[in-house]
Amino acid sequence: MGKDSVKLIANNKKAYHDYFIDDTYEAGISLAGTEVKSLRMGKCSIKEAFVRIENGEVIVYGMHISPYEKGNIFNKDPLRPRKLLLHRHEINRLTGKIKEKGMTIVPLRVYFKGSLVKVEIGLARGKKLYDKRQDIAKKDQKREAQREFKIRNF
Repeated sequence: MGKDSVKLIANNKKAYHDYFIDDTYEAGISLAGTEVKSLRMGKCSIKEAFVRIENGEVIVYGMHISPYEKGNIFNKDPLRPRKLLLHRHEINRLTGKIKEKGMTIVPLRVYFKGSLVKVEIGLARGKKLYDKRQDIAKKDQKREAQREFKIRNF
């Protein structure tokens, strides 16, 4: 496994359904040792997770990392808030952007980059119900076109 190899741990499909993603950032995350071992086994969920900026620190809430089976007393709370590691200028830019109406930060995916755990966060705008319906209709059209193409070329 090289330095640039990326191994996906968790993906947040719900975020793409509920939000328009304007910008993405790659952030490190501060974890305990047993949490990293649990992530290596793929035990992570970011479906209900969200990100806040408090006192100049970026913190992710609701990210569930299952306790490591062999971890006993060293296991941490699976839903504890975890600090994301970003450069100061990135934090300042995000702070300015989320002050705008309707902007929020959501975690999009968690992955290993080499031996480091990274979280991709996205600057997002909420979708209205009719936007979601349009997206579903487009997806259905695309799927139908793929099906027609397969039948025709079979």
